[in-house]
Amino acid sequence: MRILLITGPGGAGRTTVAAATAVAAARTGQRVLLLSQDPGDPLAALVGEPAGEPVEAAPGLAAVPAAGVLVARVDSGEEFREELVALQERGSALLGMVGARPLGAEELTELPGAGQFALLRALRRAAAAPGTDLVVVDLPPLHQAVATLALPAQLRRYLARLLPAERQAARALRPVLAQLAGVPMPAQWLYEAAARWDEELAAVQAVVEDAATSLRIVAEPGPGADAALRTGLLGLALEQLPVGSIVANRMLPQGSPDPWLAGLAAQQEKYAAQWAGAGSAGAGSAGDVPVLPLGHLGRDPAGPEDLICLAGAEGLVPGASEDRARSRRAWVVEDRLADDGVLVWVVPLPGAHKRDLDLIRRGDELLLAAGPYRRIVPLPSALRRCTVSGAALADGVLRIRFTPDPDLWPRRP
Repeated sequence: MRILLITGPGGAGRTTVAAATAVAAARTGQRVLLLSQDPGDPLAALVGEPAGEPVEAAPGLAAVPAAGVLVARVDSGEEFREELVALQERGSALLGMVGARPLGAEELTELPGAGQFALLRALRRAAAAPGTDLVVVDLPPLHQAVATLALPAQLRRYLARLLPAERQAARALRPVLAQLAGVPMPAQWLYEAAARWDEELAAVQAVVEDAATSLRIVAEPGPGADAALRTGLLGLALEQLPVGSIVANRMLPQGSPDPWLAGLAAQQEKYAAQWAGAGSAGAGSAGDVPVLPLGHLGRDPAGPEDLICLAGAEGLVPGASEDRARSRRAWVVEDRLADDGVLVWVVPLPGAHKRDLDLIRRGDELLLAAGPYRRIVPLPSALRRCTVSGAALADGVLRIRFTPDPDLWPRRP
């Protein structure tokens, strides 16, 4: 099974491209599951009426057949209510001790951010769907998608810091420690809940980072999309999530007799070429990412017939060109001790500017900020015995220099 995550700047047509990609793959004989969490449910108008009764595409994930694929919509509100009610039940003893009154499911209103968790859970379930060849996921807009895909690793780090697993070994001493400290110690159920959350987050993180998962970005070529794409690519590079392809959506035909349309088509071609790495401006530093042109229908797509028309575009079905970009790229440590007395950590950040960047060393971790994105990464073992001695950005690559600490670095004979 392979998983294709599709996102893009708001209004770029990512939902339409996700549906067309699913239909295109299904027309080649693949069994396809299309997953969406868009609250407006635009997929309903695109794929048409269900072709049968709902089925269980995977444990806990319902789907309906339509347009030759299985379509699953994530109900984040229902997911939020079920999870919070279950959490209250597990902590009922503690809630009773403090005199709290549990909330009923009918009282609960979905909180901001609940949709991200619901989508990630659905993604994990979809990855286990039996008999499925391809899962196409309609992600939120690009900036939000980057944050969503980074969420599992971030939350696992928070859990490890706030509720370290090794403290569970001291649960027999908890009553004594509570008396000595004068404050109640965390209950065992909290550690058990943290362990369950970590296990589920680890499973989602494994799906996101798996070599069978690829990322496709949809953008309508132009200056606005170029700026949004550059920022999004920077965030994805910071999270080490490679982009398999970019869909240049709503491309106008060349050779129009209308000067305005001809100029707009020329502008689209220019930006599409930059995104493919043929130019040096804007988001063109994406490098060798294949760009798939998708023509403008002359109207807003509506219904399975339009999807079938778009599905005929060359390259829409995931192929070998995206396979080459799927592997998570490691940040290499270059050994320059003999020549310069330093080790250099090479961090690719395409499209970054010096003003976008900041880094802070804290213990064995490095906090990296790139534009609106932040990530805390553990240092490789060799770099933990060094001090940061400088950094330089050139050609979309940040090189961080580390000088060995003489008190920690082994002396050479």
